[in-house]
Amino acid sequence: MTAIVDAHHHIWRQADLPWLLGPEQPRIFGRYGPLRRDYAIAEYLADIAGTGVVRSVYVQANWAPGRGLEEARWVASVAAAHGFPHATVAFADLLAPDCADRLAALAAVPGVRGVRQQLHWHANPQYRFAARPDLALDPMLRANLARLPALGLVFELQVFASQVAAAVSLARALPGVQFVLMHAGMPEDPSAAGRAEWRTGLAALAACPNVATKLSALGTFVHAVDPALIAEVTAVALDAFGPERCAWGSNFPIEKLWTDYRRLLDAHLAALARLAAADRRAVLHDTATRLYRL
Repeated sequence: MTAIVDAHHHIWRQADLPWLLGPEQPRIFGRYGPLRRDYAIAEYLADIAGTGVVRSVYVQANWAPGRGLEEARWVASVAAAHGFPHATVAFADLLAPDCADRLAALAAVPGVRGVRQQLHWHANPQYRFAARPDLALDPMLRANLARLPALGLVFELQVFASQVAAAVSLARALPGVQFVLMHAGMPEDPSAAGRAEWRTGLAALAACPNVATKLSALGTFVHAVDPALIAEVTAVALDAFGPERCAWGSNFPIEKLWTDYRRLLDAHLAALARLAAADRRAVLHDTATRLYRL
């Protein structure tokens, strides 16, 4: 069995997440009542038991504003106690006046290997996380992103196909920054035109050598494990980026709304079955190990 790195998952305490408190609101991933509870590392370890996962990367879970450093330190304490996760992607407000100090503080936390500020904006408000669609063009955001290489941090880039032009401009303007495209570019439009726009955008981002991508969260818009969809997205991403710039991630526990870990992983393994063993290992282990210095 190939040793596997889960390049994208979460753990959380419900009390830390404003979006889990109060009345349930429409969300990108549908009804999320089963998530409105603690999802601790012990449950994650039970979910991955027997799957071959040997390392994992925690990605920030949208704690209350201003608590990104606290979140990163909490994750470091969990890792110290349990041996998982092995790396953290923390939240950073790249538009904050004191962002330089915040980034330096995050980089000093054990295991922090990257930052995420969600840039994805969509006409559908349920899909909208960013305040405006063109944050990738913001000069302050770019200036703060330019600080990441010196700190040994990557940036998790989350955009829709309609935002790709700005994202490509960002990647080209900052060739020293390692970008990790979230969720294979988030293909949300199943129409022929929508898929064509997504494929074109993915190829444009792949043309930037400092961009890699994650094969993760592919159930987000269908609220199911769809092996055909996973195979389609995986094939397009591999053709664009190559296995050395693709990494698999579970997006657990979000995907736990409609599947268990084994079934999700099996669908991705089936999508990778055509690859040579070395290429499968790249997607499942080596790319994430390199990106996050595991």
